[in-house]
Amino acid sequence: MDQAQVGRVRSFNRSVGEAIGALDDHFLGRDRPMGEARLLWQVGDGAEVRDIRHRLGLDPGYVSRLVRSLQRQGLVQLTVDSGDRRVRRIQPTEAGRAERAELDRRSDELAEALLDPLDADERTRLVAAMSEVERLMIRSRTTIRPVAANDPQVRRCFDRYAAELHQRFDGGFDIARSNPMDIVDLVPPRGMVLLARIGGDAVGCGALMFQPGDIAEVRRVWIAPRVRGMGLGRRMLRELEQHAHDRGARVARLETNRSLVEAVSMYRDAGYQEVPAFNHEPYADHWFEKRLGWAGPPPGVP
Repeated sequence: MDQAQVGRVRSFNRSVGEAIGALDDHFLGRDRPMGEARLLWQVGDGAEVRDIRHRLGLDPGYVSRLVRSLQRQGLVQLTVDSGDRRVRRIQPTEAGRAERAELDRRSDELAEALLDPLDADERTRLVAAMSEVERLMIRSRTTIRPVAANDPQVRRCFDRYAAELHQRFDGGFDIARSNPMDIVDLVPPRGMVLLARIGGDAVGCGALMFQPGDIAEVRRVWIAPRVRGMGLGRRMLRELEQHAHDRGARVARLETNRSLVEAVSMYRDAGYQEVPAFNHEPYADHWFEKRLGWAGPPPGVP
């Protein structure tokens, strides 16, 4: 690793930390540190504690301490699911909603204070640089790994995938009408699932089903809307192709709907060729194939 680059990253981290007051016990001039303010913001209108912990990638004990502190301040309330006592839900009180609104106002003021000393050209350059840094940091923090098909985060990603298709397809999407894919089809050696995570938060998924004749079928490639445009869809596709290749597949197949214009473009840019229909998927308008090989950069390399 280039030590000069490491030094620049450390210097950047210090500058950002100082600029936003990350070490101040009175973050944004309020009576709490940044960790508590960040957790209150993540609560929104209510969320499961587990989901917040995954999203922020925090230790369970640390999150519990933050929650207790916000409870003592009267900003949140904690409830336990009657059907599963392991599930705890956190919701803001009226005071918590008011405090979040005040934090949002002060955050806007801090952003304006950072931009105000600069001229119009410098502001444009700074915002563009920040956008690029955010994009690259999201890419660097994202891991894509095989997981068990029955992992709860896989189910949540699949559910969000189906919900989005229902919104985008003409006439909606009924997963019961789609070509079947049971959980046993995603257990090695018959198949596998990859999950993309930032910290502990699942932000994408993709699946493989291995077919006779050295063919791997790519299924349910999905990236959360909040991290789209970061190159994670292409990276997920490359990872799926690599795993398929490693398990002896020589051809990757997939189908998609014309409504998913971004996906159609991505598949074509990734070298997939349109072919005649190879299955009876009722929601498909395009069928694609790709011979697997690594003439270009290896998977995971932008």
